[in-house]
Amino acid sequence: MLSAIAETKKCDNDIPIGCVIKLNGKIISKAHNLREDINDITAHAELLAIKEAQKILKTSRLNDCEMYVTLEPCPMCAWAIVQSGIKTLYFGSYNHQYGAMGSVLDLPKLANSKIKVYGGIEEEICNKILEEFWKNIRENNDNKNRT
Repeated sequence: MLSAIAETKKCDNDIPIGCVIKLNGKIISKAHNLREDINDITAHAELLAIKEAQKILKTSRLNDCEMYVTLEPCPMCAWAIVQSGIKTLYFGSYNHQYGAMGSVLDLPKLANSKIKVYGGIEEEICNKILEEFWKNIRENNDNKNRT
């Protein structure tokens, strides 16, 4: 999870979410949100990491892989994770607004998926990163409104 957390620091204009995919204990792909940087609403960290892993492994199936992501995936990412066959998902912060791996929705259950899901990994650190991001956004918006 610490490698996924390190990925969040690469987010310039985006919600700081980092993701890594491991195979046999080794990181094979990593990514961070790029939605705003490349003007692509699908450029979530999870989807970018999945695409990279599939390219490296030369297959769409990531059956023996584990994913570590700093925020519980949204429905779009959750469905891609289930469809890719990732074996285990570890996430940091619970996403009480859009979480689709158990918080708001449980897409693996709906899909009868065998994926193992573990939430709250390094949750305090992941929560703090997100809280700081949103605090900075609010402060910047307040400063803009004052001028």
